[in-house]
Amino acid sequence: MLSAADNRKLTQTGSDTPMGQTLRKYWMPALLSRELPHPDCPPVRLKLLGEDFVAFRDSTGSVGIVEPRCPHRGANLFFGRNEACGLRCIYHGWKFDRYGNCVDIPNASPDVAARLMPRAGIRALTIEEQGDVVWAHFGDAPPPLPDFEYLAVPPEQRFVSKKFQQCNWAQAVEGGLDTSHFSYLHAGIYDGQKASLLDAGKQPTRKGENEPPNQSRLRWLIEDGAPRFSVLDHDAGLLLCAARTADDDQTYWRMTQYLLPNHSLTPGNFPDDTSLMNTWVPYDDESCWIFCYAWHPEREISERERSRYLNGSGLFAEVDGDYMPVRRRENDYLIDRELQRTENYTGISNISEQDQAVADSQGTIADRTREMLVQTDLGVTRFRATILQACDTTTNGEHPKGSIDPTAYRVRSGDYISNPSQSLAEVVEARFGNRSGQNIVFP
Repeated sequence: MLSAADNRKLTQTGSDTPMGQTLRKYWMPALLSRELPHPDCPPVRLKLLGEDFVAFRDSTGSVGIVEPRCPHRGANLFFGRNEACGLRCIYHGWKFDRYGNCVDIPNASPDVAARLMPRAGIRALTIEEQGDVVWAHFGDAPPPLPDFEYLAVPPEQRFVSKKFQQCNWAQAVEGGLDTSHFSYLHAGIYDGQKASLLDAGKQPTRKGENEPPNQSRLRWLIEDGAPRFSVLDHDAGLLLCAARTADDDQTYWRMTQYLLPNHSLTPGNFPDDTSLMNTWVPYDDESCWIFCYAWHPEREISERERSRYLNGSGLFAEVDGDYMPVRRRENDYLIDRELQRTENYTGISNISEQDQAVADSQGTIADRTREMLVQTDLGVTRFRATILQACDTTTNGEHPKGSIDPTAYRVRSGDYISNPSQSLAEVVEARFGNRSGQNIVFP
């Protein structure tokens, strides 16, 4: 469990808090590129880590994220005119470029305007647009973006979306890192008993010599609900390795990457499968945006796959036009008790919404002083220790882990089936090669 003080440190992300100062050392996804669809399109309200901003795409197609208050009379620049490479306040016409520079004060004489403009600039975040996402950094001279594999593939080989989550960011991260829950939360039901997702509501299949591994693994998740965890450190975060009993004395490994401060590469994929990643970005201390990424290093994401993602599948929730989940706290996630009785362990459709429901159900900020942890919570406890250590490092005036080392983020996650003679080091090497993490540390 966490102390009350550490729980506050973990979840409070304002600019004057240790966690807020730590998160501001890293790049954050701020919004999807398609939310600003063309030059001079309407600006967008934005809240990051509890701070209000307005985002706009200028006449050249470049994005700016600036504070929303005009320094003249305090009018909100969300209502501004996006024109001629700047955002013009509708109150008296003061204009600001994407760097926050004041470039026009039309209601003052030229000499007064010339004196005022250098002092009338507004705060602007540093921006990079890459991988269908607008990334923001709170620092003036940040390092390059993390070298995520998804950023390196062509647009046709990736899909990106987001959803709103009604609990604090760390609580949602912990749900993503806790892969032991796959044996329960994401199970099917047949005749009152847990069943593989492939067997939901029907007679379970029996293992056979021709059963492919991507089907067998769903059965192994049900048969072994208490995976054995090992956690390995590397330069960008942690590799969480969960071992389950498979057929014929083999071991089924699901290996998750936690990458500082708020990213996770999910398991559930063999080398030929699509890769998946989440980033949890605090909106405020009690809610967050979850950015969701799918990519394949060698082939295009098909139109069928894109359609499934858009309509809610796996990591991607079914969302409305504002990226708010259709199933959410206010409607009890559209839980179907008959479905829960006959086909679905939760009665809530889709993996993403199931994750969302249980994270939200703990409250916007769970009281971690009351929890009782077991061995399968090792990944959660190591996440907490790692990010809290990053807070201490920041407080001491040093760079937190990974914040200035973009190459450390070129890692992979995924699944592997090992024989009894293979060590953990051999498993990791066989599955990832040099993509497990720089300077990875084995016990």
